[in-house]
Amino acid sequence: MSTLQDLLAQKADLERKIRETQRNERQTAIDKVRALMAEFGLSVEDLGGKASGAGRKKAADGTRKAAVKYRDAAGNTWSGRGLQPRWLKEALAKGKTLSNFAV
Repeated sequence: MSTLQDLLAQKADLERKIRETQRNERQTAIDKVRALMAEFGLSVEDLGGKASGAGRKKAADGTRKAAVKYRDAAGNTWSGRGLQPRWLKEALAKGKTLSNFAV
C-alpha cells in the first residue's frame, strides 16, 4: 500500500509531466501554424486578428468610468448606472426628486 508521501510525490511528478507535455504540444502547434502562414504568405491580419498591441486602447484598469450625473451636497455621486446608492434612496424617500441632484 502506498503512503501519503508516495502518492503526493507521484502527483507532483505527474503535474510536472503534464505541464511539460502541454508546453511541448503548444510549441509544436505554434510551429505548424507559422509554417502554414509562411507557406501561404498569411499574416495575423489575414486571420482576422490584429498584430500585437496594434490599435488597442484601454483604460488603465480595463474599464471606462461613467460620467457623474447626480451629486448631493456632501459630495456623494452616482453615474445613473446600476442600483441607486443608499444616500440617494434615502433622499428620495424623504421627498426629494432625482432632478434635485442632477449635475
